[in-house]
Amino acid sequence: MFRDIFLNSPEIWLYILKVVPLHPKTDTVMRKYIVADNQELTGFAIRSLLKRDEDQVVYRAVDKAGLIQLLREHEDAVVILDYTLFDFADEDQLLIVAERFGLSEWILLSDELTPQFIRRVVYSSHQFSVVFKDSPLSEIREALQSVGRHNRYLSQRALETIITQQQEEEKPDILTATETEIVKAIAQGKTTKEIAAERFSSVHTVTTHRKNIFRKLGINTAHEAVKYALRAGLIDPSEFYI
Repeated sequence: MFRDIFLNSPEIWLYILKVVPLHPKTDTVMRKYIVADNQELTGFAIRSLLKRDEDQVVYRAVDKAGLIQLLREHEDAVVILDYTLFDFADEDQLLIVAERFGLSEWILLSDELTPQFIRRVVYSSHQFSVVFKDSPLSEIREALQSVGRHNRYLSQRALETIITQQQEEEKPDILTATETEIVKAIAQGKTTKEIAAERFSSVHTVTTHRKNIFRKLGINTAHEAVKYALRAGLIDPSEFYI
């Protein structure tokens, strides 16, 4: 007999699809999932996909602190993470958390991840699988089922991205003078609106520049842009703060 339990709180929800500790036929432990995503719709969709299987427990984390707390309690859980929407400063933090909880398995489920990011996390740890939010439902379901059986899953798009990245030259694109100035402004903590006002440009124009900068540097966040610019000598340390 199935029963659903739904607990609401500001930080996590718990959705139990079948309240039994072991599978009656195989005696396998009930799989636990943590959805680390700020979009309610994503959580609902993941629960709906997992509902096809009998023995699942799904938790939700809305920030890194909540995720770590849940991993302390369920260190062998499968984490379904939208990295681009979560509060990891960079991939280093993500890899540190994954290494800290070595029994956990991770499905990176995002709209878009840079080739450099995918290549690094996939090569750094066997814990990471990759699938995209705009993938067919059959592919997302396949990823969930595969990781649920402790097998890594890389979508076709992720594999092609890694192969293409390997084939590209290692030399990064050089930022234009305008892009370098915008990186400096970002490092100084200025918002897109403030940068646009200072440059007598539209917010849309500055946003486009930011996207181009992130693409060229192969990063996902402003914090990573500053770190990369420092290493490349694109900005003077005295001109910014982190």
